[in-house]
Amino acid sequence: MSKPNVRRQSRGTPWYVAEGYGGCADVQIETKELETLRGKVSNGRKFDFAKDPEQEWSSWPKSTIPCWDPSTLSFLGEVPACGEEEVVKMVGKARVAQQEWQKSSFAQRRYLLRTIQTNFVLNNMETICTVACRDSGKTVIDAMVGELTVTLEKLRWTIASGEEYLLPEYRNSGLMNLHKTSRLEWVPVGVVGAIVPWNYPFHNVFNPIVAAVFSGNAIVIKVSEFSAWSSQFLSRALRACLAAAGAPLDLVQLAPGYAEAGKALVEQSDKVIFVGSVNVGRKVMEAASKAPTITPVILELGGKDPFVVCEDASVDEAMTQLVVRGAFQNMGQNCAGPERFIVYDKVYDSFCTKISALVGKLAQGVPLGPDGPFVDCGASVHPPSLENYQRLVDDAKSKGARVLCGGGKAKLEGQFFEPTVLADVTESMLIAQEESENEHETFGPILSIFRVKGTGEAADQEALRLANACAFALSSCAHSGDEQRAAKLCQGFEAGMASVNDVEGTTYLSQSLPFGGYKDSGFGRFAGPEGLRGLCHERSIVQNRASFLRPTIPPAIAYPANGQGELFCKGLNLLLYGSVSQRLQGLVALIKASMPASKKA
Repeated sequence: MSKPNVRRQSRGTPWYVAEGYGGCADVQIETKELETLRGKVSNGRKFDFAKDPEQEWSSWPKSTIPCWDPSTLSFLGEVPACGEEEVVKMVGKARVAQQEWQKSSFAQRRYLLRTIQTNFVLNNMETICTVACRDSGKTVIDAMVGELTVTLEKLRWTIASGEEYLLPEYRNSGLMNLHKTSRLEWVPVGVVGAIVPWNYPFHNVFNPIVAAVFSGNAIVIKVSEFSAWSSQFLSRALRACLAAAGAPLDLVQLAPGYAEAGKALVEQSDKVIFVGSVNVGRKVMEAASKAPTITPVILELGGKDPFVVCEDASVDEAMTQLVVRGAFQNMGQNCAGPERFIVYDKVYDSFCTKISALVGKLAQGVPLGPDGPFVDCGASVHPPSLENYQRLVDDAKSKGARVLCGGGKAKLEGQFFEPTVLADVTESMLIAQEESENEHETFGPILSIFRVKGTGEAADQEALRLANACAFALSSCAHSGDEQRAAKLCQGFEAGMASVNDVEGTTYLSQSLPFGGYKDSGFGRFAGPEGLRGLCHERSIVQNRASFLRPTIPPAIAYPANGQGELFCKGLNLLLYGSVSQRLQGLVALIKASMPASKKA
């Protein structure tokens, strides 16, 4: 694996195609019955998170993780929980694999990613969606879009453009180093540790994998205890892809587990990616600071994304569909999804009427059941979040908000909360500010509408104030009949990402752009050149332009001092950096400094 990393050839046949790296390897994925079955789980056993004393989450032994379908509560079995010792061993194996993989060519890395893209993802879309739906309760459409499409786009961009941003980058050498070249090299950090949440069990795993392996790293991923079941299928699939592509088998490893597994991964890794709540993010930073060698971190901690609708925007069918899809995609369990709909007074009533009319028609049910193709809204993954949704709705109602749709738990067996629309929401309400409560994510199927009075510039300023009056600053969007007005609003948002006249999630489909936010939404970036380079060390190298060049110290500043050093340095600075007259002064000073100095007293 020692082929040099070179730019792809623009003419003729690239060497990696001639050597078999232009295609992809055949992959055979082992599957089990529940991973392909769309229908009722036949074992008849249910898992009740809170009420059944024999299966209660809090009393379950920490050596394994219980797994269940959130939409039916059907028990899916248990998965071994990785503890501290297991994580340490996994990182050790990953470190050995990375030593081999960092020598791989970009062609070999593309070969691996193309194998994953073509012969795993595209050839197994139905199975992947079934696994994701059974583990998270989402609809098949939500899985197709949120799990597969975004992953495929990330793979496509990385395969097509990733190499360009990891090749040595030559920089200006400066006047003092005109005889040298200056370049920046991107060196893989080693073993990346990723701690990912439960809302997208497939994509949350592959998102860091793509960037890590293409930048020459190994990766160990701590999978959430609330999406552990799917990790078994994904582990088998990943191992098959690695074997087929000729990559080290321990290059990518999944570690389902509880908090102690995450803490060990933070302490053992060379860099950590964490996606989750603010409170847990603080704990990750604390553990990273106490590691034997401080562990650098990338944090993505969610958002309360604003969706601004100006008075000149068209609240038509297209807008209505965009709003509802943005709010209820994946039952609102999105890091970058619209939550605060800031609507100007002139179109406020029309907006509320049209949105609530469409939401009232949404069908909620079991995504893998007989009516699955017609289900619009699935279940929620995280049981404690259901209680928190109700707390937020009740608080808003008590402070004057109107419930236009939903407002409580659905009358279904599983973990369902009704698609909810709240109007007349104000800043005083908890839902206007909170994204996490204790350690629990609270994003969910609740669409909150705020009113902005007035029109024009004054209304725009109030909309911006309201949008930015939040500790979170991940993504945003603005809608206006005037494209430039919407763009100006987007430039005023305190957010890491913004979409003009579209839902903010569209930024994620441009994988050339970095993904991340400001303030409590975290720091560091995924995707794009920044996502690849963020998993590398920067190494600056200065080198002579010709091998015969040798460094010399001018006599005026050589040891021992001859008394002309100050004059020489002054003249050099004037000559290199001064105006025309100052450069002439500098030249004279250098000539004087080259003459013998009088002996010191």
